[in-house]
Amino acid sequence: MRRPLRIVRQPFALPVLAGGWQRAVPVLLAIGTVCVLGGLTIIWAARLTVPYPVYVSELGAVGAPTAVPFKVALLLIAAGGFSVALASGHVRSSLRALDRWAPAVSLGFAALCFVLASQVTCTAYCPVPLVNPESTVQDLVHTVSAVLGFAAACFAMLQVAFASGLPRVARFSLASCVAVALITIVGGLLALVHVATEIGAWLELVGTTVAIAWMAVYALALVRVPAGPGRTMAAAPDAAEAGTMDQEAIVG
Repeated sequence: MRRPLRIVRQPFALPVLAGGWQRAVPVLLAIGTVCVLGGLTIIWAARLTVPYPVYVSELGAVGAPTAVPFKVALLLIAAGGFSVALASGHVRSSLRALDRWAPAVSLGFAALCFVLASQVTCTAYCPVPLVNPESTVQDLVHTVSAVLGFAAACFAMLQVAFASGLPRVARFSLASCVAVALITIVGGLLALVHVATEIGAWLELVGTTVAIAWMAVYALALVRVPAGPGRTMAAAPDAAEAGTMDQEAIVG
């Protein structure tokens, strides 16, 4: 039982999982960067074809001319998120409250949510679930998956914000986390009360842009940080692990 839990907390930290992983990391990071930036480009290109303000999810609404590009963009972002997650299993938060699992797990979960959101899009004009009587179960599934995806991505940013070894990215992650949280919350509230929806739509697009750009910056930063088997980028090992290391040193 302890071994599976350790794998969840420290993906790829065990030697049995680390074989050949170091060689794949740069490739995974490159794929992740290209995918997320490609997805972001498609979202902006699709948005600029719409002459009126729309929320990001409305680009993929049933019957929208931008529905197919929207699905492709979300799948690219999800693929990029998975790639970055696989390549960043050695990154850990130095705060115990944020160290229940690795940021890679948060990113992986966010990617799964985006896959679901890409396949279950909202209905025409994306009525707000539970508030708008025209909303359907399909709208609810899409909205919940999108919100959970953003929340997981924000939590990953917060975890990286307190990871050692990446001081500049840590500061950028904290700023991105705060920005995405505030921007998307304000945009969401404007959508709920149906006030200043034009501003809310642009806020959501800006928040989406910041979140995706963070993944690209994070991936590029990891390219410069070598990772080896058993190595984690945390402030210090747990007390039990430290004692084990000391015993191994004495025995050696």
